[in-house]
Amino acid sequence: MILEELNEITNDYFLLDGGKATDIYFQSSFLMQHYMQKQRGLWERPSGGKYIRVPLEYDESEGGAYTRNDPLSTDDREIIDAAYFEWKHYYGNATVYRTDGLMNAGAYAEVQLVTAKVANAQKTARNHLAKNIYASGGDSDRHLTGLLTMTSETTTTKYGTIAEDDLVSRDGTKPWEGKTNTTGGVISLDIIRTIRSGAKIHDGMDGKPDTMVTTETLWNKIASILQTQQRFVRDADTAKAGFQHLVFEGMIVAVDDFCPSTYAFLLNSHHFGWAVHSKGYFARTSWTDLTAGPAGQYMRIYWDGNMICNNRKAHTAASGLTAA
Repeated sequence: MILEELNEITNDYFLLDGGKATDIYFQSSFLMQHYMQKQRGLWERPSGGKYIRVPLEYDESEGGAYTRNDPLSTDDREIIDAAYFEWKHYYGNATVYRTDGLMNAGAYAEVQLVTAKVANAQKTARNHLAKNIYASGGDSDRHLTGLLTMTSETTTTKYGTIAEDDLVSRDGTKPWEGKTNTTGGVISLDIIRTIRSGAKIHDGMDGKPDTMVTTETLWNKIASILQTQQRFVRDADTAKAGFQHLVFEGMIVAVDDFCPSTYAFLLNSHHFGWAVHSKGYFARTSWTDLTAGPAGQYMRIYWDGNMICNNRKAHTAASGLTAA
């Protein structure tokens, strides 16, 4: 096939069927669909820079009661006022060898071949991203700065270039504290409440996590409890996307197949999200002739960005959870 034909088939593939081709990027991960595709929570589209800069949000700024003669503080809450996240890069590759084209004679067969190759490239980029959402590497790791890093209680591990001990308030608390509940045990509604309260940053609306992701095994246990007690509702938008979920006390509880075994992650959408480069939101290249090896053409899909957070204490993980 010539390059013009390949590019035309690919353009048609992405334009037809009401965006179903693009939906492939978000079909396997609840957190990618809920936060990236729907652009919930923190959502940034920076156009460049060495790092992704995210201003920090603390529980309280300097303030308090005063009388007429009291001097008032004009100090900022902390010396550090922003986290800096490294850019992370992912790709999916599609290659069509000349021999493939010869074996798929006819226009219809050629279209099927090309669209299958492109769809596979999409799924490759998507699945590597989805898996690395839970990565535990530090800032300099090639993978996403994942949830296991964000919730790590290792005080020396830097997250967003800041270690937990780098930020200490006047009262001795640590505004950039990572939180993981390791108590474990059989999952129950009381345990969920306890874990959730551990990430409470203030009373009232938006003060606690509003999204929980876990394994299908643990989710099935929670669903059984809630259905028996008739204490659940469903989120229509999440249901439309096809993900298993329930809403418990205002918090969406969903399955994510990439979530590590025995884990649950509770996130506050007001302090968590994605930053995706303005030119790297599953950007696709044109087809290009292979310059070495077998005769054929290739194209790639690129994603550039990272997960971001502006209040680390607003989220928590729980490990060692079981269904029985």
